[in-house]
Amino acid sequence: MVSQQHVQASRWQVALALALVYVVWGSTYLAIRFAVETLPPFGMAAARFLVAGAALYLWARARGAARPTAGQWRSAATVGLLLLLGGNGAVVWAEQAIPSSLAALLVSTVPLFMALLEWLHAGQRPTLPVAAGLLAGFVGVVLLVDPTGLAGASVPLVPALVTTAAALSWAAGSLYARKAPAPASPLLGSAMQMLAGGVALLFVSVASGEAARFDPAGSSAQSVAALLYLVVFGSLIGFTAYAWLLRNVQPALASTYAYVNPVVAVLLGWALAGEAVGPRTLFASALIVGGVGLITAMKGRKPAKVEEPAASWPVLPGIHAEGEEVEAAEALPVTRSA
Repeated sequence: MVSQQHVQASRWQVALALALVYVVWGSTYLAIRFAVETLPPFGMAAARFLVAGAALYLWARARGAARPTAGQWRSAATVGLLLLLGGNGAVVWAEQAIPSSLAALLVSTVPLFMALLEWLHAGQRPTLPVAAGLLAGFVGVVLLVDPTGLAGASVPLVPALVTTAAALSWAAGSLYARKAPAPASPLLGSAMQMLAGGVALLFVSVASGEAARFDPAGSSAQSVAALLYLVVFGSLIGFTAYAWLLRNVQPALASTYAYVNPVVAVLLGWALAGEAVGPRTLFASALIVGGVGLITAMKGRKPAKVEEPAASWPVLPGIHAEGEEVEAAEALPVTRSA
């Protein structure tokens, strides 16, 4: 049933929020590519999440969110490491060598990895349609990465595999976040993830020598503008729009970004960065998006399992159990890896 709050949301408000989530989150992959052209990848990502996380944390506390406990901070650190260091950190590093459109398509496999991990870890054997979705999605990944070289791909293999591993890290973090101790405020929970992940990314940046090699004078205006875009639009405006959607429309409608974002990323990469989009890429994209859609549809048929809000982490925008009909307060997702 749609709540009274859902009914009161006008069509133009819903359309605007959906457009923001579709376009802004779909554009973050291209923004990352522009940012890492002259900015150190891990340092750039650390700055993005530390600034955005601090802003969200202060906002949530000012609105009355309770001070998080030590246990909640430990959970936030674990989620932040899996999502932002293992997920986003791998993507920003890989986008130094691979097109943003390829990165977006590989990251869109997160729901496939979640279904696979549930099968391997929890013994939830996939149904025939889910198995078909897994097969289609991973065939699409093989076509994109083409480790054999039979399709004549010129994609650097290691960065492509690292991006695929990033999707796996996001999936693992998302599953862990379901039952980890979390604050009641979704905004506060996401801010804590950003802060914990940002600190981890900063540590990796310093340990890898990025600070010593970085020359601020060599930073281009385009890279700096891309970083600001990621902070303001990707992490703050995009998150706020998605949080509003979760409270004003059905979760199934809010989750449609999962199908649209890869398409937006491919189109923007082609139009603004000259990234090639050939028949193989289009066919692989259709397999991946189709596989994700099939898995989502099958999971959406399961009865909802409602838990106490404090018992599951709100994951940063972009990653959640696709298709689950949960309450808005619980549905707030992960970063998305971008």
